[in-house]
Amino acid sequence: MILALGADLVEIARVRALLERHGERALRRLFHEEERLYALRHQDPAPSLAARLAAKEAFQKCWPESLSWKAVWVGMEGRKPTLRFAPELEAALREKGLKALLTLSHERTHALAVVLLVREASG
Repeated sequence: MILALGADLVEIARVRALLERHGERALRRLFHEEERLYALRHQDPAPSLAARLAAKEAFQKCWPESLSWKAVWVGMEGRKPTLRFAPELEAALREKGLKALLTLSHERTHALAVVLLVREASG
């Protein structure tokens, strides 16, 4: 059962400007290490980072409490992006029987993330 839907669109040029202005400081403040390592493997990390910012914002639109930037992050399972959570948030999701589904996309100028918060079927 779908409980919430969150979507966010991020302009890649804004992320590129943020990186130029604040560099490593912005990377460490906004992104989990797993996200930084993934994005920095690319020749241009801005599209990947923009998609990850969009994912954080999309999840926040589904969640009733404010979260820090690094309480939720995007990890990879093979080629599939997935949301990962700080231990307290993961425990809250598990306690409520919730799962977050994620899809990411980016093109030349924008990155998009869509998150579905669903109740897992009880066995």
